[in-house]
Amino acid sequence: MNFISINGLETKVSQLIMGSDYFMPEKIDLVSEILEAYIRIGGNTIDTAHIYCGGKSEVAIGLWLKQRGKREDIVILTKGAHHDAAGPRVHAEAIRQDLLESLERLQTDYVDLYALHRDDPNVPVGPIMEALNSHIEAGRIRAIGASNWTHQRIQEANDYAARHGLTGFSFSSPNLSLAKAKEPYWEGCVSADADTCAWHTASGLPLLSWSSQARGFFTGRYRPDDLSDPDTVRVFYSEANWERLRRAEELAAKRGVTAIQIALAYVLNQPFPTAALIGPRNQAEMESCAEATQIRLTPEEIRWLEDVEA
Repeated sequence: MNFISINGLETKVSQLIMGSDYFMPEKIDLVSEILEAYIRIGGNTIDTAHIYCGGKSEVAIGLWLKQRGKREDIVILTKGAHHDAAGPRVHAEAIRQDLLESLERLQTDYVDLYALHRDDPNVPVGPIMEALNSHIEAGRIRAIGASNWTHQRIQEANDYAARHGLTGFSFSSPNLSLAKAKEPYWEGCVSADADTCAWHTASGLPLLSWSSQARGFFTGRYRPDDLSDPDTVRVFYSEANWERLRRAEELAAKRGVTAIQIALAYVLNQPFPTAALIGPRNQAEMESCAEATQIRLTPEEIRWLEDVEA
């Protein structure tokens, strides 16, 4: 397993981060089985959020942490301040409310990584950074980041933090995948484009990618005439992405691996620090992800995979 460093954490973060958007206490045996398998491949970081399964994901992880012990060995990334039926809620009170509830569910007094789940561009960055820093100072958060924020807003927030002696964002978590999203999968989501990647290369800020394997687009189960999954069709079906899939299959055949492993390696071999959120449901999928971490792609191969006009 490879690891990246994130400012604010002494522990390094594994390049594969275990997703938990289907975890529930009612399935604690499955949760434990998956997490133990993940630990065996060398992973140490679990991604969750205040809204996942109505909060049950955090509860399940909290139960597992208590059963397992050794809290300090596990990096927890959780997210809050997601919008609700009334609209955006990226403000100090929502951050406080969600964070305290997340800590209670997780049965811990701190989270290693805390990200704002969405942005509200109508809210100035100053009060947001002030609110997050108050929780860092209280010891509830080790490092802060932004999920689904544009790189321009992250830069604005970090500039404010630098001017006011505050801790800035240490990571960003947008979608980054070899298949390029035509539109957001969910409202308010952000996908990393070429400008975003150039900014990460220049700034060195780590990127933790969700939907890093484009929701299975590279498994081979999707084809242009298969319209059975309307969300995948809406977001990822394009002539450019079909060509990227063809190229991934071609390179995979040469390397003796699979196309979805090439797609995961694409995320992990960027010229800036990256990690990929993964969602394996069984041992074979877990091992496939682990094998992908050992694939080295050259800058020329990355450009060939993504730039279908080249």
